[in-house]
Amino acid sequence: MPLTHTADTQKKLEPAKLELLEPGSEPGRDAGIIKTLKFQLNPKELTMAKTAKWERKNQKKATSAPPASYQGPEPQKLTVEMYFDASLSRDDSVVTQVEDLFKATAPTEKSKNTKKPSPPWVRFMWGGLSGFVGYVTSVSAKYTLFTPTGKPVRAVCTVAIEELASEMGKQNPTSGGLQPRRLHVVREGDTLAAIAFREYGDPALWRALADANGIDDPMRIPPGRSILLPVAEEFEARQDDLRRELARALH
Repeated sequence: MPLTHTADTQKKLEPAKLELLEPGSEPGRDAGIIKTLKFQLNPKELTMAKTAKWERKNQKKATSAPPASYQGPEPQKLTVEMYFDASLSRDDSVVTQVEDLFKATAPTEKSKNTKKPSPPWVRFMWGGLSGFVGYVTSVSAKYTLFTPTGKPVRAVCTVAIEELASEMGKQNPTSGGLQPRRLHVVREGDTLAAIAFREYGDPALWRALADANGIDDPMRIPPGRSILLPVAEEFEARQDDLRRELARALH
């Protein structure tokens, strides 16, 4: 009975990991996993933050605060600690793993030969958590144990990750500014209609999402795929263009 209990417990234990992804040539599509960094100990806690951007245009003669205008979501952020220990083996594994994290802030070898050098994209994975695709904004390492010769054999690293915004969208015809896009990692049970409703409040925009991502079969989207989320204004601009083209065709 004890052996069976131990085996069942081990099956339930799943190590957290960071996937380092080679940046792809197309928005929202990576070019494969470079390396997977597994946590020696699963984190005790992690911090995820998501904020919305609102804007108020004050008027000098107004007697009350003006209504706020929704400007879209800010990038999602994740902060997590990674613990490394080689106090028994006393090898270079701690130094190597910390260096791998620091390398995540520098351009990959493949991207150095392109017009747009880029650090690897990263994704935090743990059990049912399939995090957003992002990039490392900061890494801090605190070495807490050394050998008599000065070799670090224990470290705690704090890693901050921010949601990746893909290539900037087309210009907004009203403001002339570039519109940012975001990425959503498909989870089990996700549908384009559900994603469109959560992001834009309109499930009917699933067709526009499929078109923006080159999805031929919207009923079969594998979990783990990154979906490009254009800003709502870009969808509105496309719809206006289609209406104008239809009006010209009728005349």
